[in-house]
Amino acid sequence: MSEQLKIKLSIANRVYPLTIAPNQEEGLRKAAKKIEAMIGQFEQNYSVRDKQDVLAMCALQFASQLEQKSIDRENVSEEVHNRLLALDELLEQHTNS
Repeated sequence: MSEQLKIKLSIANRVYPLTIAPNQEEGLRKAAKKIEAMIGQFEQNYSVRDKQDVLAMCALQFASQLEQKSIDRENVSEEVHNRLLALDELLEQHTNS
């Protein structure tokens, strides 16, 4: 059983104590930093003062980025698959000549 690490992350002026695996610390700290930066941008660019609204917009932004990456990956996979099929067909034609 691996050692657990106790950390505290501050998001939207609240402190969240977490118990995590040591290999998760860097990712969680970077994520918290990105959330804080995004909160600052939303508060600066839009006159939104309710933290819940700002956090909802952050969640939407991150979720849409994740979904877009998934869509892009599917499109790339389909394109690679089609190219491999075309190459296979060319090889088949060449070996049958």
